[in-house]
Amino acid sequence: MTDPKQAKATEAEAIERAKQGDEAAFETLYHLHKRRVYSLCLRMVSNPAQAEDLAQEAFLQLFRKIGTFRGESAFSTWLHRMTVNVVLMNLRKKGLPLVSLEETLETDEESPRKELGAPDVKLTGSIDRLQLQRAIDKLPPGYKTVFVLHDVEGFEHNEIAEMVGCSIGNSKSQLHKARLKLRDYLKFMRAEKAENT
Repeated sequence: MTDPKQAKATEAEAIERAKQGDEAAFETLYHLHKRRVYSLCLRMVSNPAQAEDLAQEAFLQLFRKIGTFRGESAFSTWLHRMTVNVVLMNLRKKGLPLVSLEETLETDEESPRKELGAPDVKLTGSIDRLQLQRAIDKLPPGYKTVFVLHDVEGFEHNEIAEMVGCSIGNSKSQLHKARLKLRDYLKFMRAEKAENT
């Protein structure tokens, strides 16, 4: 079992060596953080292939910008923020509609998918998690980003505001609206499931 202090020392050494252009050190950083970066991208875009591309882009950014890391925050936090920025820039480039905070009415073009098969007590938790993930996937991009960053990743509103480029009030508002929409989606899914059983 690896000692956490030893792991931190190894990461710190790798960071310093990577800043000097050491490719092996950069590879060490990649292996230490690749799962976390990919998971974050996947939660934000809900598309495995796109998440892989974005994770690669995040590590390219890391390679280019590692020299700017000053150690004022944890490396993982710095990398997380850079990854979020890569995903957000990609969403903006693709011209996906960003939901304005003042917009309160959205149309639901997708209807929830029906669950097939008989109820299985062992799978109930898995089905609930799948329904929650589907509901999260249906959120407008702005709402989804703030919800994932706050409720899944655990960032504070001031950190989210800095990452996303909005005010703390906007972050709180987006989160509140995301939670309301999630409740509505989940109620609808439960009602539909009850009708089909």
